[in-house]
Amino acid sequence: MVFKRLLGSLGVGGPTVETVLEDGAVRPGSTLRGEVRLAGGSAPYDIERVGLELVARVEAEHGLGEDGESEGLVAFERYEIGGGFRLGEEDSYRVPFAVTLPWETPVSELHGEALGITLGVRTELEIAGARDKGDFDLFAVRPLAVQEAVLEAFGQLGFGFKSADLELGHINGSGQQLPFYQEIELIPAPGYAHRLNEIEVTFLAHEGGTEVVLEADGRGESGVDDALNRYAVAHEDVLHTDWNTVVKGWIDQLAAAHPGHGHSSGHDFGHNSGHSHAHGHGHAHGSGSAVAAGAAGVAVGVAGGMVAAEVVDEVGDFFEGDEEEEAEEEG
Repeated sequence: MVFKRLLGSLGVGGPTVETVLEDGAVRPGSTLRGEVRLAGGSAPYDIERVGLELVARVEAEHGLGEDGESEGLVAFERYEIGGGFRLGEEDSYRVPFAVTLPWETPVSELHGEALGITLGVRTELEIAGARDKGDFDLFAVRPLAVQEAVLEAFGQLGFGFKSADLELGHINGSGQQLPFYQEIELIPAPGYAHRLNEIEVTFLAHEGGTEVVLEADGRGESGVDDALNRYAVAHEDVLHTDWNTVVKGWIDQLAAAHPGHGHSSGHDFGHNSGHSHAHGHGHAHGSGSAVAAGAAGVAVGVAGGMVAAEVVDEVGDFFEGDEEEEAEEEG
């Protein structure tokens, strides 16, 4: 997605900016590459700073019920990529960049299927003492190998994709760095459907591995029960772990926490959420068959339920609102 935008703070005749990203999805912790292209206006301008910020569409809970939720763009990383040059009248200037994504950058696609997560790069310019937010471009993130292996196992065990979103807040006791976390909601396999409503998967990646947070909504006599466990897995585990066996063990632990009556504990999950959850710790161990890259389990079981048209419509509606606000500001 590439478009030019007149820098509103400079008025008619000011320079324009567009940001071009390299094609293809990137992984968390890897390098996002592209270039910012500036075109001069009717007068020369001193470009004091060229910056980028990563933004995500995030949900925030303010109370109970649907009316207690709101959505908006949250910046989660910033980079300075250039500046200190003069853009002459009708000149052109290019600022290439290669920036490292945070390890906790959310996953927005799986086996080429969009998950409904909105991630973007916004270009910022400081010109003659004025700051202007210029171009905004979507980018896609695919999972790390160990994250893909975990989701692949869920798919092969019969779990299906329900939805994915980003929640403002912090998982207490975790190593979370970003101001929000991702939840990938899965529909339980038939063998677990009598005890679990759904399982929510959160990945908190870092340089050494990934913390996998699993939250289960159970079917209890007093309503919905929640249980939450955390597991640490290393990046190097991906090729020598029997993930189906490991993940099945995790699921069995969660299901065992739902004996059919109310269940609660003191783990605060989220930001001022008021919810209580059980929590535990574990490590993935195992040996046996290597994970087959690109196997069909997750593509069919987890991502197969995605309706691409609905995702495109939702993202389109969201940005239409932003563009209207920008148009009003420029007017």
